[in-house]
Amino acid sequence: MSVLNQRKPTSVEKIELLTKVSLFSGCNKRELTQIAAATTQILLPSGSVVVEQGEPGDRFFVLAEGLCYVHVDGEQVNSIKPGSFFGEMSLLDQGPRSATVTTELPSRLLVLEARSFAELVRQNPSVALKIMRGLAERLRAFEARPPR
Repeated sequence: MSVLNQRKPTSVEKIELLTKVSLFSGCNKRELTQIAAATTQILLPSGSVVVEQGEPGDRFFVLAEGLCYVHVDGEQVNSIKPGSFFGEMSLLDQGPRSATVTTELPSRLLVLEARSFAELVRQNPSVALKIMRGLAERLRAFEARPPR
């Protein structure tokens, strides 16, 4: 990937991307449309810090284009590819980030602010339940992984 798509994504493009995100797998088209409307897009060059371990979290990210690396205590532990997400716990508790995420390649991300998420949940409580189910599935998968 040499050049990022720098135009503002359409609602349909956002919904298409969100449909592929496991966290939102239980959401219907109307709910995905509401989530898409609450997101914004950011473009970051390679080498950018997206989130810093230990800093308070207040945003959730979906990687639309690019590649990111995840570091915990300075050690690379994972990579994030397009269609993947991170920062989901911040939507619920705004607690400290558990990892640092940096862009390895120029990256385009959709961002959902915790404040926008809270408003979305107030307007449509079923979204919260579906996302909590997605979080529970992710936690179970993490706990089932063999130790390093």
